[in-house]
Amino acid sequence: MSRQQEKIATRDAYGRALVELGARYPEIVVLDADLSRSTKTHEFAKAFPDRFFNMGIAEQNLMGTAAGFALAGKIPFASTFAVFATGRAFDQVRNTIAYPGLNVKIVATHAGITVGEDGASHQALEDIALMRALPNMTVIVPADATETARAVAAAAVHRGPVYIRLGRPAVPVLFGEDYKFRLGVATILREGRDAAICATGVMVAEALRAAEQLAAQGIEVAVANFHTIKPLDVETVVHLARKTGALVTAEEHTIYGGLGSAVAEVLGEHCPVPLVRVGIQDRFGESGSPAELMEAFGLTAPYIVRAAEIARWRRDRWAGRSC
Repeated sequence: MSRQQEKIATRDAYGRALVELGARYPEIVVLDADLSRSTKTHEFAKAFPDRFFNMGIAEQNLMGTAAGFALAGKIPFASTFAVFATGRAFDQVRNTIAYPGLNVKIVATHAGITVGEDGASHQALEDIALMRALPNMTVIVPADATETARAVAAAAVHRGPVYIRLGRPAVPVLFGEDYKFRLGVATILREGRDAAICATGVMVAEALRAAEQLAAQGIEVAVANFHTIKPLDVETVVHLARKTGALVTAEEHTIYGGLGSAVAEVLGEHCPVPLVRVGIQDRFGESGSPAELMEAFGLTAPYIVRAAEIARWRRDRWAGRSC
């Protein structure tokens, strides 16, 4: 059951999920880089002070220590802002976590342009690309608070490194308590025959709004939530391509290396159909409110509508080609 009238930040859902999981799994430890009130790991610190470690403003040490905890049999959750988790500490994530395939969960908040007024220096727009390129790394981008709780629980029992990307502002709650999350399996939220929108993170809500606007024009588009960017659900991508012949991807991330690139790779290898990618073009972010930036960077529902119209036009122009 949808609860779209509610808004909860995914980072808040993360803090609450950590406390619940901490009671269930005594081997969970949490590390933070002096940002615990922002990442919401302070909730875990209050509940389990002996299992919480503030590593200071030193993300490289944060990741190295998390690797050590994993080697000792613990389940470390390492949290900081996305731009620091993936950029500042990339060498440690690559060589001490991903390379040996250690059981470390990197949960990064404040990703994307919806960080808002903090500006380009704090807006991670390339973090999915960086993490997706690492062997052994699973990459998850939840769409709402409910999915965040499910994703964090799934990460806790998954063996191996996981990167979970969370945001700063409150976002609509799309899923009810009966929502089932399966790692690596996309969720089709709306059926349609004219085109399909593959969305992730905050863009899932925008994709659903775009589908409603297209339906008012008599155009029925499918909407799929790709919460797991890696491993990508290849079967669902191919299914949507064969069913509609026209795809759109929507992500709050650069169009290079993220969901759009992953879907393009699948289409190129399995089922070439027209694809239009909605995302951040080849530019850095800037300061502004989340709503202003979503509009300025072309990430709102009307831009997805336009992308679907272009994809359909290309499909019809190439009529007769199929996979």
